[in-house]
Amino acid sequence: MTKAGSPLPIDAVLPQLDATLRDSAFAVLVAAPGAGKTTRVPLKLLAADWRAKGRIIMLEPRRIAARAAAHFMARTLGEEVGETVGYRVRLDTRVSARTQIEVVTEGVFTRMILDDPELSGVAAVIFDEFHERSLDGDLGLALALDSAILRPDLRILIMSATLDSTRMSSLLSDAPLIESEGRAFPVETRFVPPKPEIRIEDHVVSTVMMALGEEHGSILVFLPGEAEIRRVAERLSGQVTDTTDIAPLYGRLTPKEQDRAIAPAATGRRKVVLATTIAQTSLTIEGIRVVVDSGLARVPVYEPATALTRLETRRISKAAATQRQGRAGRTEDGVCYRLWNKGQHAALQAFDTPEILSADLTPLALTLAAWGVTDPAQMQFVDQPPAPAWAEATALLGKLDAIDGSGQITDEGRALAAFPLHPRLAHMIHRAGISGNAGEAAEVAALVSEHGLGGDAIDLDERLRRFRADSSPRAKDAKALARRWAKLAGSAAQKQQAISIGQMLAYAYPDRLAQAAGKPGRFRLVGGRAASLPETDALARHKFLVVTDITGQAANGRIRAAAPIDMEEIEETFSAHIAEETRLEFDRGSRSVRARRVRAIDQVILADASAKIEDTDAAAELLCSAIHDLGLDVLPWSKGQQALRARATYLHEAVGAPWPDLSDQALGKGVPDWLLPYLSGVTAISKITPDMLEGALSALLPWDLRSQIDTLLPSHFKAPTGSRIPINYAHETAPAIEVRVQELFGLTGHPSIMGGKVPLLVILLSPAHRPIQMTRDLPGFWHGSWAAVAKDMKGRYPRHFWPDDPASAQATSRAKPRGT
Repeated sequence: MTKAGSPLPIDAVLPQLDATLRDSAFAVLVAAPGAGKTTRVPLKLLAADWRAKGRIIMLEPRRIAARAAAHFMARTLGEEVGETVGYRVRLDTRVSARTQIEVVTEGVFTRMILDDPELSGVAAVIFDEFHERSLDGDLGLALALDSAILRPDLRILIMSATLDSTRMSSLLSDAPLIESEGRAFPVETRFVPPKPEIRIEDHVVSTVMMALGEEHGSILVFLPGEAEIRRVAERLSGQVTDTTDIAPLYGRLTPKEQDRAIAPAATGRRKVVLATTIAQTSLTIEGIRVVVDSGLARVPVYEPATALTRLETRRISKAAATQRQGRAGRTEDGVCYRLWNKGQHAALQAFDTPEILSADLTPLALTLAAWGVTDPAQMQFVDQPPAPAWAEATALLGKLDAIDGSGQITDEGRALAAFPLHPRLAHMIHRAGISGNAGEAAEVAALVSEHGLGGDAIDLDERLRRFRADSSPRAKDAKALARRWAKLAGSAAQKQQAISIGQMLAYAYPDRLAQAAGKPGRFRLVGGRAASLPETDALARHKFLVVTDITGQAANGRIRAAAPIDMEEIEETFSAHIAEETRLEFDRGSRSVRARRVRAIDQVILADASAKIEDTDAAAELLCSAIHDLGLDVLPWSKGQQALRARATYLHEAVGAPWPDLSDQALGKGVPDWLLPYLSGVTAISKITPDMLEGALSALLPWDLRSQIDTLLPSHFKAPTGSRIPINYAHETAPAIEVRVQELFGLTGHPSIMGGKVPLLVILLSPAHRPIQMTRDLPGFWHGSWAAVAKDMKGRYPRHFWPDDPASAQATSRAKPRGT
């Protein structure tokens, strides 16, 4: 354990930091993991003359780190926490009138500055571990920088171990940069990549057992989440010796359980701490000198398109790996086992993605609206919020009646901003308070916001029953917090009106109403996203749910928490969002447009019945769209129309303007442009006639062009026998005719079009109408290969006429010419 008076690397730069903040309002401090900045810097600044008895506020990303830092500093002063040093975190506050240093979580700081924009009585704000770039941390800094305009005497200090320090210094008006070199103790890094077929939990267990055998001291293991921690703990429990303790460490544990995990191992015992990213920064876990790093973290990923946040397991950044490695060198020389190879390490991204670039921005948007800002570009953010996520956030605030059309905060929005909650849950409690149900709604909010309360049942009704029966310290703290939330809502009701949990949640999640779709357990949300739960679950047979937690991709979302809601409650809650309209749809079976009278909330259908098509123009447009999708061959083209289109298209390709391209590909691109004017009142493809298509073709190919087309491109070739042979202008090679060879006897010139400029492809047929030769030079054929062809044909068709000189023979459509 590091003693309060033990030298630490940070000590060397504390005088420089003190002098810098005496002369400058802003500063950036970069110190390696284990340097001691979290607990040494605030205590050093207590004696600063510029403080003038103002409080020092230090922000920590996590509750456990805030409590641990406050307790350590209090012990350093020989005091209890809550005296000179205190803390404020969700569900727990230890401060008094004597408190000069307050360690707070970033969300708590946002509440503090909203309540008092000038930060009265505050001398300095320290942003510890700012490299984590949480949304609340970025927001807190932007608000603090805005307050500094009113408070030029306010000091702002950014502290981190891994940070783009130059960029941060620039943001803070080129603030002085102070760097603390070195780590408290060296850490040896060992890469232990897994075999492809090995599960991560098994690889972690084998590495921990190897470390227990190779090294002394306790071990800190980094895992992506609670589920992996439980599986590793279960596997280890049967393998470690009876002198080794296994201690889980994650966010949903009680403070007492978390304190037990970070306490030193008892004399003669070793400890294996299994932790999430909660132990990555700001914590000194006593006795740890070995780190086993899985290299994974579970991070929230917000999807603006669905307004949902899902958890993904991802590779950590190099900066995070450095932070984790540093845990092993806090109190003595250490060892870090990295469960990946050097090549993978080189490919890691340099820093974690800032949460502001990937998170739900609704809370931030409401906070800025309460601050009087409608455009985030007006604030000094390290990274500006992405436009799509910002648009989704403001759209949701509009649905919650928190902002008006211009983005200004409303009275409802001000009420919601008073809650230390996501605007969704604040809206639920506030609205429920109108009917006298703020208390129950606040309990539901606690269940939704504090993972694990009331168990893991999908049905939130069941979770609420278990939560109310739970007498654990964590549940008691949550109930007390819920009572404070309910008190903020007050009550406008003379008499309580009972409403279901589902209806309460509908106030918070108007975009998460879900309707049964097909098999039991399958649902469709208002935005169209599909989601499911086990068909054996009690909720699977309800017609409507309000979903609060969903994981997975859009095609296979899994519902993790929901409550039922009935039609009457939907009608009451969503009355402003229900639209009644006649919807047109194309039925592929009948290939016709159908009309239905629908009452719906986006994709959730409350009522649906067939109706008469009244908007025939819209029906015709939908029919055109269907023809585009099905292809133009569904239309009843006559043979003459198909030939005309082929001839016009050939001229378009050969000559260009003014001849139009009437091919399927060209016409298919803009079906409404040429067909829609001729479909008045038509609602089915079967009702389209060749006459309608003729009208469309007449517009596409005016009469003056049609009058020329027969001269340039005749529809038929007249054979010497008088037969009219159709010319195929859509042939894949060239305009072509197919004709029995006997009908061309006596022809000395080659058939052509366009005034003799373009020879036709002549496909010569046998008496049985089978191709025997293709040519573009008929005279050449007569004088060339005809003799061989005629010899072959005589053997096959002896009753037919096969002259030696076909150029001078009489054409015939019979077996032999008359008179022979």
